[in-house]
Amino acid sequence: MKTPGFFSWALLNRRTREVVGSPNLAEPSDTMSMVKVWLAADYLTHTDPDPDAKAQAMLRRMIVDSDNAAATKVFGLNGGIVTIERMVSVCGLADSAPNYKENRWSPTIVSARDTVRLGECIAEGTAAGPRWTEWLLTQMRQVRGEGDFGVRLAVPKAERTSVAIKNGWFMRPEDDLWHVACLAIGPTWIVSVLLRYPERLGLGHGKQVCQEVGSDLLAAQALG
Repeated sequence: MKTPGFFSWALLNRRTREVVGSPNLAEPSDTMSMVKVWLAADYLTHTDPDPDAKAQAMLRRMIVDSDNAAATKVFGLNGGIVTIERMVSVCGLADSAPNYKENRWSPTIVSARDTVRLGECIAEGTAAGPRWTEWLLTQMRQVRGEGDFGVRLAVPKAERTSVAIKNGWFMRPEDDLWHVACLAIGPTWIVSVLLRYPERLGLGHGKQVCQEVGSDLLAAQALG
């Protein structure tokens, strides 16, 4: 698979915890909306473990519809940059960090290797705890609209409802590059893809690359 710019991927086997991936799987990129799954988990365990219906609806919009205004509000309620510090600590991430310069959720620094670790942190219940883990995964399985792309679409249609996803995408004006981050959690595997590539290729290119990674792993019988 070829794509100009930065391209990194990782696969975590949930049975063995083994992580494999591209040679640069530890190199940093950024999360964009992908980090919203952590913002929700941290809100439910640290900020408000007993949210009312209005708060739950806000978190659902943030995940299912990738509502940026909701994410900014939750980021603030979680304490701002310290919520990302907790993500690194709670999930044992080695290559990730808050973006202290920008002090926002979107440019959170991650690697492909840490992204699958974050996925496992969500899936196994460490991030959201026993009460909220299945609720959070359910929201991720219901992602719709523009954010519904990537690895999940490589899975047979009948099995897609079992795959939880959260993707991030943004054309950053500071470098004129599309930044794309894909996270997919299956029953026995977790896949991440991180990309940065020229604006002229459009978001569709990143969507296709994420899906092709899933297809290649399926063909290699790594996903099953």
